[in-house]
Amino acid sequence: MTCATCAQRVERALSRVPGVLGARVNLATERAAVEGGAPLPALVEAVTRAGYAVPEARFDLGIGGMTCATCAGRVERALRRVPGVLEAQVNLASERATVRAVAGVEAAALGEAIRRAGYELRESTPERRAPEGGRERRDLLLAALLSAPFFLGMIGMAFGRNWMPGGWVQLALAAPVQFWLGARFYRAGWAALRAGTGNMDLLVALGTSAAFGLSLWGLLRGWHHLYFEASAVVILFILLGKYLEARARRATGAAIEALLALRPQVARRLAADGREEEVPAAALAVGDRVVVRPGERIPADGVVREGEAGVDESALTGESRAVERGPGGKVATGTVALDGRLVVEVRAVGAETVLARTAALVAAAQASRAPVQRLVDRVSAVFVPVVIGIAALTLVGWLLAGAGAEAAVLRAVAVLVIACPCALGLATPAAIMAGTGAAARAGILIRDAEAIERAGAIDLVAFDKTGTLTEGRPRLAAVRTAPGVTEAEALRLAAALQAGSEHPLARAVLERAGGAVPPVAEFRALPGRGVSGMVEGRTLLLGSPRLLAESGADAAGLAAAETFTPAWLIEAGPQPRVLALLGFEDAERPGAAPAIAELGELGVRAAMLSGDSPAVAGAMAARLGIAEVAAGLLPADKAERVAAWRATGQRVAMVGDGVNDAPALAAADLGIAMGSGTDIAIQAAGITLLRSDPALVPAALQVTRRTLRTIRQNLGWAFGYNLIGLPLAAFGLLSPMLAGAAMAFSSVSVLANALRLARWRP
Repeated sequence: MTCATCAQRVERALSRVPGVLGARVNLATERAAVEGGAPLPALVEAVTRAGYAVPEARFDLGIGGMTCATCAGRVERALRRVPGVLEAQVNLASERATVRAVAGVEAAALGEAIRRAGYELRESTPERRAPEGGRERRDLLLAALLSAPFFLGMIGMAFGRNWMPGGWVQLALAAPVQFWLGARFYRAGWAALRAGTGNMDLLVALGTSAAFGLSLWGLLRGWHHLYFEASAVVILFILLGKYLEARARRATGAAIEALLALRPQVARRLAADGREEEVPAAALAVGDRVVVRPGERIPADGVVREGEAGVDESALTGESRAVERGPGGKVATGTVALDGRLVVEVRAVGAETVLARTAALVAAAQASRAPVQRLVDRVSAVFVPVVIGIAALTLVGWLLAGAGAEAAVLRAVAVLVIACPCALGLATPAAIMAGTGAAARAGILIRDAEAIERAGAIDLVAFDKTGTLTEGRPRLAAVRTAPGVTEAEALRLAAALQAGSEHPLARAVLERAGGAVPPVAEFRALPGRGVSGMVEGRTLLLGSPRLLAESGADAAGLAAAETFTPAWLIEAGPQPRVLALLGFEDAERPGAAPAIAELGELGVRAAMLSGDSPAVAGAMAARLGIAEVAAGLLPADKAERVAAWRATGQRVAMVGDGVNDAPALAAADLGIAMGSGTDIAIQAAGITLLRSDPALVPAALQVTRRTLRTIRQNLGWAFGYNLIGLPLAAFGLLSPMLAGAAMAFSSVSVLANALRLARWRP
C-alpha cells in the first residue's frame, strides 16, 4: 500500500467479506484490524482480489506416529486451528505436512499443535527414515519369535495334535507382545481419545485387549481353550504390515533421494592464482570458477568457460544420449562430464540450482492432495466411530443370539481388527508418490496432484509452434536476388545490418554469410518491422512485408515462398528498390511428428497456435499431421483461442516455452512448459518437461492416466475390502487372526499396486 486510497480500497474489500462487521487499515504499519467471524483464508483472498498481497510463510514438516487416514485428518485439523494458518495438507504416505500461513506464524506453534494432537514433529529429511525402518524390523522380529510357539500350536491343531504351550507360558509369551511391542497402539489410541476422535490404533488396542483380557479371565477360571494367540498373532500381522509399509514408503520416496544424491560433496575451485583447491560444494558462490575432470559430476549450475566435453544429463532430464557442451554452454548440478576437462563459472548454487528446484517440485507434488482424496477424508472422519458401533452391535447381537460371551467377544474383536482404514489412507498418496517419482526420472515434472487429475481428462493438446514443435533456430532456406544483385552481395549487406543483433533470424543470416562483414552506420531498430542502416554508403532496410509496404519499393519481380518467413532487403532513396528476398524456415523437432501420432493413438486431438503467417504455420502443420491450425496470433489471441475451446466443453492442454505462451498456459486446463523455456512459462504450467522433446507430451498424459487408474484401483480395493470384511467378521466367518492378516494384506497390496508405477517408462 502506498497511499490512503490504497488503505480505503483494502478496507472496502474486507468489509464485503461475509461475516465481517468492520475493518480498519493502518497505512503506517500496513496492518488491518477486522471485527467479526470471517475465516482468515477469505480475508486473504479479499486483499488479493483488491490488488494487494498478504505476506505468507510456508512450512514443510515431518510428522511421526500417524498410522491411518484418520490420523492425517486429525493433524490437518490441529494445524488449521493454529492462528494465522491459511491451508494445511498432510500426506500419510510421505509422513509430511505442508502448511501455508500468514507471515509471523512460527514453526514452534505448529509443532505444539502437532504434539497436542498426539503426534511427533520430526525433521522432514530423507535421512530420518532409516532409524524408523530399523525399529519396524526389530519389533517385527521380536514379535515373530514370541509368536512362533502359537503358530506351532495352530499347526498342531490342524493335525489333531495339542502342541499349544500351557496357559501360563502363553501368558508369558503374549504379554510382551501385547504391552511392549503393542504399546504404540495404546499410546496413539489414548491420544486419539483425548482429542475426541478415534483411529486405527484405537481399533487395534480395543480388539487385542479384549482377546487378551478374555484369555486372562479364562486362565484364572481354569478354561482349557484360551485366545492369547489371537492377540499376539494379530499384533504380529499388523507389525508385518507396518514394516512392509515403511519399506514401500521409502521406495516411493526414492525419486527425491536419488535426485539429491546426485550432488557432489566436493568441488575443485580455481583460486585467483590459477591453483585448484578442494572445497565443500556447499561453499561455492556465484561467480566462482570450478574445474570438472572427466568422469566427475558438476557441482553447481553454471556456464562453460573453457574446454569441451560430452555431458551425461540422463539422471536429470531422462535423455540417454550425451550432449556436447563447450564454451558458453550451460551445465547443471549433478550431471557428469564424460570425456573432457571443463572450467565452469558458477551461476546458481544451493536451492537455486535446477537439481534442487526439481527435487522441490517433485516433493511438492508428492505431498499434494488430489481432489479425489476429499472423498476418502470424508469417509475416514466417520469411519472409526462407525466401526466401534458395529463391533458393539456384533457383541450385543451374538449375546442375544445365545452364542455366549466367549464367541461374542471374539467376533467383536474380529470386527475391530479387520476395519483398519490404513488402505484408504494410503491409496491416493502412495500412487501419487510413485507416479510423480517415475515421471521425474523420465524428465517430466508434475507440479501437484491436481495437475494429475487435469491431465487425465485432456481431450485436446494445443502446441505453440516455434521452439516447441520446431527447433526455434531458424535457418536461411532461400535467397532470391533482384537483377544485377549477386547472392554474395545481398548476404554481405544483410549480415552488416544484423551484425549486432541477437534475434534468431539475424543469427541465421550471419551463419550463412560467413567471414567479415562491412561496418554499419546510422543503425536503427524499427520495432515490429525490422532494421535500417547505412552500409558502404547505401541506406538499407531489412525487415517484414509491412516494412516493404512502408518503403514503397516494388517487389513484383520477387515472390515470397508461402512456406518461408520472408525478410526483404531494400535500398532506400528517391526510387526505393528491392535488392533481395531472404526466406527463413524453422526445422521441426525430430520427435514432433511421432508425438502427434501418439496423441492420436491416445484419443487426444492436436492443434497448433502460432504467431507466424497462416501459410508458414499451415505448411508446418501439414508436415507434422496436425489438422487444426490458428496462425497470426498475438499472446492474448492464443489465450482467447484456448478459452474458446474450453467454452465448448473440451479439456485443453497448452504446450509452450516462451513469455508469449504464458497467458495461454494459464488459460488452459493444463499448462505444459518445455524446460528450455522461460521461467514465466514454467511458473504458469502444471507440468514441466525437462528436455525439449515433444514426445514427452504424450508420455506425460500416459503417466498421469496410469496414476489416476492406480488411484481408482487402490480406492476400489480399500473400500471393497472393508465392505466384504466387516460383514464376514460380524457374522463370525473370520477369526481375529485371519482379520489381522487380511488387514495387513490390504495395506500392503495397495502399496504394491502403487509401486508398479515405479517401473513405468515413456
